[in-house]
Amino acid sequence: MDTLLSLRVLAAVAEHKSFAAVANRLNISAAMTSKHVQHIEARVGARLLNRNSRNVSLTEAGARYLMTVRPLLEGLEEADAQVSKTTLAATGTLKVSMPVWMANPTFARILAAYHTQNPNVVLDLDLSGRKINLVEEGVDLALRVTETLDEGFIARKLAMVEFPLVAAPAFLETVGRPETTDDLNGAPFLIYEAMAANGRIRYGKGESAIDIKSKLVLQTGNETLIHHSVCEGMGFAFLPHWLATDDLDSGRLETVLPEMEYPRVPLTAIYPDRSFLPAKVRSFLDFLAGPDGFGKTGAKSG
Repeated sequence: MDTLLSLRVLAAVAEHKSFAAVANRLNISAAMTSKHVQHIEARVGARLLNRNSRNVSLTEAGARYLMTVRPLLEGLEEADAQVSKTTLAATGTLKVSMPVWMANPTFARILAAYHTQNPNVVLDLDLSGRKINLVEEGVDLALRVTETLDEGFIARKLAMVEFPLVAAPAFLETVGRPETTDDLNGAPFLIYEAMAANGRIRYGKGESAIDIKSKLVLQTGNETLIHHSVCEGMGFAFLPHWLATDDLDSGRLETVLPEMEYPRVPLTAIYPDRSFLPAKVRSFLDFLAGPDGFGKTGAKSG
């Protein structure tokens, strides 16, 4: 039996969670699909898939095995395309983890534009905000606003995310518009918990660093809730500029102290180190970094 074909069948069954769907896709019988999987299981001496009448799932051993095999299969396809001097089309399911706040109209427009150019890629997006293991969970890449990187991963900076200080006009009419950063001390703030603790906000470096001792009103790891709450007039907040841009344009929110230097953090694409990037991953990264991606949204470069 062709072991390479069997590996491809195993990977497809794991992705689609169905023997019948893979059999139909590869134009082979369901029985032959099962034989291919059994061939690999016999070869490695372990059960790789859990099967019952309702669903198919990877065993723990299967997840570990496929974690190693999948990049090799994708790399082989890429190598074949390079040798034959053909362009490997972006296809399949692209699994991406990203921050909660990227569920906004600006990023939705980017996704729609990417889909227009790559209609055969299915976007499977995790915006739960939880910390995930890319390799163990089979996630292709993660978008993170961070300065740090775990060992063994590749990082590609896509843009700089600015966090302007914003508030609702009605709220500002009530408490007054600050004229200096000192006016923010003791002011009500809605705070992203990764940015500050116990109401203390500090950003910048050296002598130019700013330290704000706010009156904590709300603290959460969900930027979308902060966004909705600041629009309701609960206080001041630093928001990712892509999340706030439509409300700033409409006048629902105002920037506060626009002359101040707002916090800026790199938005980075993180993915496992591998010799070949699948076409679906490479096309997505190139699109985000290109003129129709974050460059079109007012993202800061450098």
